[in-house]
Amino acid sequence: MSLIDVDIKNREELGRPHFIDQKETPTSVDDAISGVIFGKTYLWWVVGLAVSFGLLSVGGLGLTWLLMKGVGIWGINMPVAWGFAIINFVWWIGIGHAGTLISAILLLLQQEWRTSINRFAEAMTLFAVACAGMFPIFHTGRPWLAFWMLPYPNNMGVWPQFRSPLIWDVFAVSTYFTISLVFWYVGLVPDLAVLRDKAKHLFVKRIYGLFALGWRGAANHWHNYEKAYLLLAGLSTPLVLSVHSVVSFDFAVAQLPGWHATIFPPYFVAGAIYAGFAMVLTLMIPLRAIFNLHAYITERHLENMGKVMLVTGLIVVYGYATEAFMAYYSGNTFERFMMYNRVFGPYWPAYWALLLCNFLMPQLMWIKKCRTSTFWLFFASQFVNVGMWLERYVIVAVTLTRDFLVSSWGAYHGTFWDWAVFIGTIGLFLSLVFIFIRILPALSMTELKAISPEGKSAGGH
Repeated sequence: MSLIDVDIKNREELGRPHFIDQKETPTSVDDAISGVIFGKTYLWWVVGLAVSFGLLSVGGLGLTWLLMKGVGIWGINMPVAWGFAIINFVWWIGIGHAGTLISAILLLLQQEWRTSINRFAEAMTLFAVACAGMFPIFHTGRPWLAFWMLPYPNNMGVWPQFRSPLIWDVFAVSTYFTISLVFWYVGLVPDLAVLRDKAKHLFVKRIYGLFALGWRGAANHWHNYEKAYLLLAGLSTPLVLSVHSVVSFDFAVAQLPGWHATIFPPYFVAGAIYAGFAMVLTLMIPLRAIFNLHAYITERHLENMGKVMLVTGLIVVYGYATEAFMAYYSGNTFERFMMYNRVFGPYWPAYWALLLCNFLMPQLMWIKKCRTSTFWLFFASQFVNVGMWLERYVIVAVTLTRDFLVSSWGAYHGTFWDWAVFIGTIGLFLSLVFIFIRILPALSMTELKAISPEGKSAGGH
């Protein structure tokens, strides 16, 4: 009996399903995933892309009017100088966190269940960061001077203000995007070679061949690929913790009650992973059903993602409880009022809604039937997506409406143009997703072939 037969037998004895259908071979993996790209163009894809471009055009209209009139068209005011722009920035950055976690940390921990979802999650990371990056630039009111935030050589010898949270975000997000892009591309190289070999049109073959960098699957190619992939995973791993920690410092370094809290870095990182996995499920579940990828995205994948959502959700709720407890226990009048204002103030519906979305609904993940049900996972994910946006709304906008002095209190509501730009970024994100699934493999063929029975018996090659 071979080692792979022993492994299969052991798994069957434990009653645990595999991460890939055991009937799949490397050839069937290539055919199934490349078939999504080279297969016919479905009407739903055309309609979905058209709707996404429609949403994107709404955002384009909002940004055009913003450039003509200035940021005054948004609902920001004094004291609420940070509104939808920063809320949406933090929300989109959070969504991009799951990709790096799935790709880098789970790779270093040798978790096989990442193989069916890592490629799509990595792409989602890049698209989410692209959506997030535009908000701080336009929020400054002078997007044509955005290059001032970079320490470029100039005759005036003017350097960015490194004590500004805006500059911290520029360096953290640009580093995160660059490493994630390189990591994503390196993982794509062997799959691009497969698409090059399967393409029927010469022009398409040349394009895929150009980006495949001459990959032939030789031993030295695999050696260099695995070394580079592992090194990039090691570089990416600290970014999972650092990027959203830096974003949380935008608030934590302030003196404002509700922001000045040491729990913000781990609280923000857990919330980012929570939101990221919810978005991965939101997109992967329809993709799995439409393209019949049940053999590669199994119930076990769904269950593991449900478990991660449950754990990170509980950490987020612990953060809520810590905030409430410390506000009470500190005896600080301003901290206590901050908490009272969130719970019973004019914006109380937002706070109670985020508790419903982020705390109550994900408790469904304790139930195995819910963790393995595409309906309940998708249902819970939508609540988490909304809940995490509401959390950022409460932290950013609601906190600023009540300052230390009653004379400096204000109110905040997003305007039509706030919503237009936000809807536009959703359109940009969905447009990139629709284009991605038609021109590049949404699942990693290389890694799926490595965990197939035939691939394991060949030592993963």
